[in-house]
Amino acid sequence: MTGPGLKRRAQRALERQLDYQRLKSARVRGTEAGIIVAMIQRSREVREKLERIRVLPAGISALEVGSGAHGLIFYFEAEERVGVDPLADHYRALFPAWQSRAKTIAAGGEQLPCPSESFDVVLCDNVVDHAENPRKICEEMARVLRPGGLLYFTVNIHHPAYHLASSLHAAWRSVGVPFEITPFADHTVHLTLDAARRLFDELPLQIIEESDTIAASRRAEWIGQRRHLGDRLKRWFFKNARWEVIAVKESELAPPPPAP
Repeated sequence: MTGPGLKRRAQRALERQLDYQRLKSARVRGTEAGIIVAMIQRSREVREKLERIRVLPAGISALEVGSGAHGLIFYFEAEERVGVDPLADHYRALFPAWQSRAKTIAAGGEQLPCPSESFDVVLCDNVVDHAENPRKICEEMARVLRPGGLLYFTVNIHHPAYHLASSLHAAWRSVGVPFEITPFADHTVHLTLDAARRLFDELPLQIIEESDTIAASRRAEWIGQRRHLGDRLKRWFFKNARWEVIAVKESELAPPPPAP
């Protein structure tokens, strides 16, 4: 799940994201308080979901992979808060009202600049389908999570028709066709549910909770107003449903079998 074409798509997705956040920074200036309220609420919701699995003391260390402009990490209750994002240096300047609340590092998730088994909680919220190597990011998150630590992970999933369309878009872009479709340019891959699940194959992570919003996405498209052909297609081929996972890092050593 890598190669020159994917690398170029990942770079293009970063360029588009930075352009968008620069415009947003200017647009929201003076209204940061309202954004902060929403960020606090979202971080609390995620922590509450994790605490259904295990109580998290305040002294934990937490990492967010792909902390972005408005990540979970900035208001996640933890003694040590670290965010890793390729655009971190830009975001610190664009959104100083909250970016200083965590240590942020400009790096990709495919090679985390963190020691193995160094975090109690790892967060990754709708990130990997914008990156060069989603599977490698999952491997790295498993590496830096302590045994018994918790992973919160989400990614958007799509009907297989969008995976095919995304692949076709990537193919014509790779041969120099200048026509660019915005949703496909913002992502490196459109994952199906099965493809998203395969990201965790053979990793030392036990999925404790798993859910998706496929049914809700379908219902919303049938109720919503049809503005263009894309809206009509989404009634039959769902797009941007959310797959949410909570997993625990398994111990390197399996427990001994019970005595006969």
